[in-house]
Amino acid sequence: MQLASLKFISEKREKDFNKLNIHTVEELCRHFPRDYLDMSHVSLLRDAYHNDVILTACEVLNVEVNRYAKRPYVKAMCQQGGHIFTAIWFNQLYVAGKLERGQYLFYGRVQNKYGMGCSMVNPSFERSGANSHLKGIIPVYPLSGSLTQGVVRTAIRQALSNVVPESCIPAFLQKKYSLTPLKEAYLKVHSPASKRDIDEGSARIALEEYFLLISAFKVIKGGRDDARLNPYSVTRAQLDGFIARFPFEFTAGQKNATDEIFANVHSPRKMNRLLQGDVGSGKTAVALAGIFMAVKSGYQAAMVAPTEVLARQNAILIKKYFPEFSVSALTGSTPAAEKREIKKGLSSGEINIVCGTHAVIQNDVVFKNLAFVVCDEQHRFGVAQRASLSDKGDGCDVLIMSATPIPRTLSLIFYGDLDITTIKDKPASRQEISTSVIPERKYSDMYKYVAEQAKLGNQTYFVCPKIEGDDEGTVMSATELYGELQSKMPSVRIALMHGKMKDRQKNEIMSAFKAKEYDCLVSTTVIEVGVDVPDATTMIIYNAERFGLSQLHQLRGRVGRGDKKSYCFLLSGADTEEARERLTVIKNSTDGFEIAEADLKMRGGGDFMGTRQSGKVLSEISNLKFPVEIIFTAKAISDEAFSGQFDSKLLMRIAYEKYESLKDVALN
Repeated sequence: MQLASLKFISEKREKDFNKLNIHTVEELCRHFPRDYLDMSHVSLLRDAYHNDVILTACEVLNVEVNRYAKRPYVKAMCQQGGHIFTAIWFNQLYVAGKLERGQYLFYGRVQNKYGMGCSMVNPSFERSGANSHLKGIIPVYPLSGSLTQGVVRTAIRQALSNVVPESCIPAFLQKKYSLTPLKEAYLKVHSPASKRDIDEGSARIALEEYFLLISAFKVIKGGRDDARLNPYSVTRAQLDGFIARFPFEFTAGQKNATDEIFANVHSPRKMNRLLQGDVGSGKTAVALAGIFMAVKSGYQAAMVAPTEVLARQNAILIKKYFPEFSVSALTGSTPAAEKREIKKGLSSGEINIVCGTHAVIQNDVVFKNLAFVVCDEQHRFGVAQRASLSDKGDGCDVLIMSATPIPRTLSLIFYGDLDITTIKDKPASRQEISTSVIPERKYSDMYKYVAEQAKLGNQTYFVCPKIEGDDEGTVMSATELYGELQSKMPSVRIALMHGKMKDRQKNEIMSAFKAKEYDCLVSTTVIEVGVDVPDATTMIIYNAERFGLSQLHQLRGRVGRGDKKSYCFLLSGADTEEARERLTVIKNSTDGFEIAEADLKMRGGGDFMGTRQSGKVLSEISNLKFPVEIIFTAKAISDEAFSGQFDSKLLMRIAYEKYESLKDVALN
């Protein structure tokens, strides 16, 4: 059913919905709220903490307009129980025409810092009265173009009256597990009467999604041809000789991982293995050992990475340790003539190892005898992309690497078709990173420290959650910080990098930073997967409370990659108990798996297994909050469904229509 069939959906609004990947009424029903406004009770300003979002009643005394400020604003002087406070709206001069003296309800964020008095920034408002709309629990949706919250809410209400979401879980299992009808769950999420409704509806919808996903993985695993087609001739003595090329001794974890791969490639079945380890655990060295096993046995190997900088870094590293073999780098920016030569060399077998990006996966890249594939930073590649690469050889051994630690219980579910190898320890030379939470009063001291480190040749990362600022001014943006740092540290060479830049520009900036042409790099999380910069010794993360713990741990892992003592400074924009608890975990632990378990417990399954972890898979429910136990319930139901007598083939076809990244793998 098309969007245009709904009332008030003009052609322009339809295009705005399309930008959100919403093209049908069914997809509109699955446009879940990113947040909720809790207007179920009125609070007093005196009881609110800094950055709390509340609904409060007050009297507006007067209104002031400043059209000529750097950011034009409207300011209202307000009174509540004899207490005076201000409300301010930036870049919203029309507000002045809607405010006058009298009683109002305000809903917004409270600013209350350092005894400077209370204020509210950009609050929603309306006259107090019996017909107030500022009440109850109101969903807040992601927007695009000219769409407003009111338009989206109205459209979704219409959509739910026209569509009845149906469950793919067999009816007898829905009854056995007392599952809420899916239509009821959608109504609870989009029109909740209470927080309990949100929790119950989110959990039921998430259960449906994970049931489909886990069931799809079952079919992929069950239909996989595991028979080994490429016998390896490499000996243990030859492998030990290769490992001796490294200037360090492998850790116990690296030795165990290498032994498992060696045993795997000499077994009757091909390898399909996940190698997971914390930042700096030495996964790349293990992957190189695996590549050596293949090329020494006469086969070709490929190593793909999510960025050009990382792919070229891998190529340089492999050329260093494989001087007797032909190694090439193939990326999107490789000149056309060079690309033709590389493709010719891969086809003829003249090139033994190729390092690259998604460019290696293209249809016109043909190998003579590809047998070993390494995917670096696996969460940046979809299931179908990995399959496309391994299909370029007959019976390829596949090694998938992840520096994002996943709790073992979850990894067994989501990588159930893979053997799992975990490196728990780190090289002895790797320095521990000291982590501190820095209060705002010490920011100036921190800037002085960074400037001093620059003189010593040590580099610093500054990470912000957003590219550009917001009117509330509660979140530090990369562009804003870049300007501030240039004035605060004029003698320090500073670069700016963010996701809106073209890949070539980002690659040039990152390469220049590694070459020490800059002392500091201000960035968004695009550096989360990046190159090794041994002289980067300080990581500063603004609004750290807005990141997941595992993501903070990944960012922290950008420093401490050399032999110098390194530091991570966390700057928080929220002084809530939850924020303090989360930052205390990252401050007190450097164990990625321990942090992942804490992250999973605090954030629930929706955030943890969202778009960053799973690509397009589960992206629609990434805003939902639900307990991780839902995932295990979904697995139990899936296990029971597949042991029954119903038509699982029909179920899987529905699953693949939904999860396009899995369709090419298993639906033949």
